[in-house]
Amino acid sequence: MAGLTHITASGEAHMVDVGDKAETVRSATAEGHVRMAPATLEVIRSGNAKKGDVIATARIAGIMAAKQTSSLIPLCHPLMLTKVTVDIVEDAALPGLRVTATAKLTGKTGVEMEALTAVSVACLTIYDMAKAVDKAMEIGGVRLIEKTGGKSGTFRHPEAL
Repeated sequence: MAGLTHITASGEAHMVDVGDKAETVRSATAEGHVRMAPATLEVIRSGNAKKGDVIATARIAGIMAAKQTSSLIPLCHPLMLTKVTVDIVEDAALPGLRVTATAKLTGKTGVEMEALTAVSVACLTIYDMAKAVDKAMEIGGVRLIEKTGGKSGTFRHPEAL
C-alpha cells in the first residue's frame, strides 16, 4: 500500500500539488444504501412523504454535494466536473433504496471523493425526508465501486457486481 499523499514526511497535512500531472479523462462511481421499514419504502414510492418527492430531492442533493466536495472535505481540490449522475433505485432485499453516483471530468486529479460525497449526501437526504416515518433507518455500504483515469489507471471494487 502506498504512503499517504496528504501527509508530509514530518507528519503535517498538506494539499497535494497536482500541477505537473497530465490531464486525463477521469471518472468514479460510488454506491451506498438506506435500509428502512417496508412501510417507509411504500410511503416514498407512493409520493406521500410530507416533505415531498424524496428520490428527486435526494438526487439533486447528491449532485449539488459533488460540486461542493472541496468545501466539505479538507485538502480536496476544487474541480470542474463535467458530469455527475445520481441514480436511486428500490431494493426489496434491503428493504430500502440503493444510491449510485458517478462523477466525471478531464483533469489532473481524481473524482472519487466527489462520487462518495454525492452518495453520502443523497443517503442523508433520504433519511432527512423520511425520518418522520422511520427514525430507525440505517445508512450503509458507502464505498467506491470503480475509478478510471490518471496514473494509477482503473480500479474496480473486488466485491462489485
